Amino acid sequence: MAKAISNTSPLLYLYRIQAIGLLPSLFDEIWVPQAVADEFSAGHQRGYDVPQLSDYPWLTIASPQSTPQEWFSLDLGPGEVAAMSLALENPDRIVLLDDRLARRTAQAAGLQVWGTLKLLLQAKSTGLILRVEPYVNGLAHSGMWMSEEIKRRILVLAGE
Repeated sequence: MAKAISNTSPLLYLYRIQAIGLLPSLFDEIWVPQAVADEFSAGHQRGYDVPQLSDYPWLTIASPQSTPQEWFSLDLGPGEVAAMSLALENPDRIVLLDDRLARRTAQAAGLQVWGTLKLLLQAKSTGLILRVEPYVNGLAHSGMWMSEEIKRRILVLAGE
């Protein structure tokens, strides 16, 4: 099975649709940068309903040794930069990102990128879920923006 590094948004969206538990069935190991853990901690302290990473013993906190300086000039969050930097140092891992700029930056750096929607497609293809549509609808209701075209494309890819 593959190994992954996750940014904040895939964890948050999967948590919101009660599907975060799919991750350890999709990956042998999942790293979360300290910057992402800090974002969740800050959200929790502000009273937001965010996952408590300590509730998921299959998540491992890890931090990159260095970061490409040019990424600091982009409009990326600290979690995205840390996740991509960690993936650069561990190119065998899939980096989980949803933000368009972060995804394009990671792909330009030669990284393998999956978003939350790809995770759901993979969960269906491996038999973890029967249908993608209820999860996609849940994502739309929980704050993930996606166009109708993207939604239709995901459902076609899922065979639904």
